[in-house]
Amino acid sequence: MTVQANDPAISIAEKPVSLRPILEWIARKAEPLVIGLAAILIGLALFSLFILAIGKSPAVLFELIYAGGFGSWFSVQNSLSRAAPLLLTALCVALPARLGLVIIGGEGAVVLGGVAAAAMAMPLAGSAPVFLTLILMGIAAMVVGGIWIGLAGFLRHYRGVNETISSLLLSYIAIALMNQFVEGPLRDPASLNKPSTKPLPADYMLGNIPGMDVHWGLVIGIVACILSWILIEVTSYGFAARIAGGNVRAAQIQGLPVGRLIAGFTAIAGSFAGLAGMIEVAAVQGSANASLAAGYGYTGILVAFLARHNPLAIIPVAILLGGIDASGGLIQRRMGLPDATVLVLQGMLFLVILFCETFYGRFKIFNPDLWKRSL
Repeated sequence: MTVQANDPAISIAEKPVSLRPILEWIARKAEPLVIGLAAILIGLALFSLFILAIGKSPAVLFELIYAGGFGSWFSVQNSLSRAAPLLLTALCVALPARLGLVIIGGEGAVVLGGVAAAAMAMPLAGSAPVFLTLILMGIAAMVVGGIWIGLAGFLRHYRGVNETISSLLLSYIAIALMNQFVEGPLRDPASLNKPSTKPLPADYMLGNIPGMDVHWGLVIGIVACILSWILIEVTSYGFAARIAGGNVRAAQIQGLPVGRLIAGFTAIAGSFAGLAGMIEVAAVQGSANASLAAGYGYTGILVAFLARHNPLAIIPVAILLGGIDASGGLIQRRMGLPDATVLVLQGMLFLVILFCETFYGRFKIFNPDLWKRSL
């Protein structure tokens, strides 16, 4: 008896298995990884020319970067501590980017979040339970940060104001407000040379992870990245945001609430940056002062772009940039270079990453259409 090809008696296992979906997935995932690594290597090569031009050895510099960031357990812990705020400030850039928005004013949300957290702690520290105080500090920081960055999203949708410019200008306003509050109504009279708010009692500080000299801010940042990935990739809210980011007009035709999406995502992004300010107060500084404007908001821009605005990819990239930042002091001592040398390196990496953005989609090997025939 002749058996037809479409006979249901044929087992599924006997049918040919197509590799096309697997190859398409590999192509999609490999492109940002390969181009991102290439951007880092090109940036390091260009920075090496800069180091040679000033009469220093690039080999020694990179050796010190590795030693200062990852060469010992102490260095690794220092890098992880510095990565904690970068995780949150990078999310301040990555989440709005899914809607096609470029927010670069996360520094403002960081400093205002820190001030809000310190102001919340002043009447509570010493009287309210520690856990409750920290929770309320975090809520205050997230609300203030969300309102501040959400304002840029509101201006973008309802008034047509460019969100990149408005968020940057808002960050300068935020730093001025921080200085006004810290040097004015919130100032601790005991802080003479460096105006600060009243310091948190030692038992109200955010402690370290057991077995590590790294504060719990790292865990908070990693959890925030995971939750952000779930929000974007799993929920209908994130799917609607990706549709709006791809084509606003198409999203409006489909009846999606583009205005609420923009305001909502920018507010969530700002709340993460505000939480970074709270962690700086509760885990590092102990009070709100001018040290809150440490540039974490600006470094977060580099982290987000290098991670291609993928919340999960932000985690390793933030640790890498945290390690580079941690090596600044060692470079200064050993090579006689200014501590800002790592800022020059970060700036050069950022320029190369922006340049490499033009190469996405241009390589046939990463194009899923290349795999048209099943293997």
